[in-house]
Amino acid sequence: MNWDDLRFLVTLGREGTLAAAARRLGVDQTTVARRLRALEESLGTPLFERNDGVWRPTAVGGRVLERAGRIEEDVAGITRLAEAGAGEVGGVVRITAVSVLIGDWLVPRLPGLYARHPELGVDLVASNDNLSVARRDADIAIRLARPASGDFLIRKLADVGFALYGAARGDLQVSAGDWVAYNEDLEHTPEMRRLQAMLGAGRIRLRCNSLRSLVRAVADGIGHGLLPCFVADADPGLVRLSGTDPILSRELWMLIHPDARPLPRVAAMADWLVERFDEEVERFAGTVARR
Repeated sequence: MNWDDLRFLVTLGREGTLAAAARRLGVDQTTVARRLRALEESLGTPLFERNDGVWRPTAVGGRVLERAGRIEEDVAGITRLAEAGAGEVGGVVRITAVSVLIGDWLVPRLPGLYARHPELGVDLVASNDNLSVARRDADIAIRLARPASGDFLIRKLADVGFALYGAARGDLQVSAGDWVAYNEDLEHTPEMRRLQAMLGAGRIRLRCNSLRSLVRAVADGIGHGLLPCFVADADPGLVRLSGTDPILSRELWMLIHPDARPLPRVAAMADWLVERFDEEVERFAGTVARR
């Protein structure tokens, strides 16, 4: 058995289609199918069943996938141990976080990081998906919830306050019952549950999965919004309606795999992130009036 074939097996199991697995691996679909066939022939049993283009593991395939996933994490751990021995702050750190945190807050502060560590590169993944730190989908994950499980080093970065906002323009006539909100697939979030509790006879005039688009919609008078203060307070097109204190708070956490923390590049990035969040703890909490 070619051990490298397990990488194709795990990726197909995770992605579910040849096309998605090929994109993830940087190869064509024929290569993925060929490597899977080679592994099945080596093991002497089918590992996947194909139905309407979706590849689902067989009973045996599911058990093989489980063990192969553990092997993948072990290989990633070996790589991290080797990198930790280098001792230099260089290479690329991959960070995943929600898009608004990356675009509105992190990117404008990166010049300071590069000035401190000229050989360091950053790969930012703006995503709400739970990219796996264990599999090295990301070196550092920043999430608006403390993980319920998993072998991570975790650190709380900030409390994120939310408040009610409307358009700053006085010529826009906005009904008190008109709102903008996330799409229904995000109704489980604390801010959406709070909005539903306040909605009453009001109506949601716009749903969108982009926070930046919701901010723009509020500024343009489409409706009011329950928005994170660190974004909304900095926007001149918005005015806070709910007073000086936030009406909701969520916790922001940093997740790192234990094997990755000793890597100089990861340690340097983690320390820099903690410094920056400590400097702006009140801005994230939403307790500072707009300046």
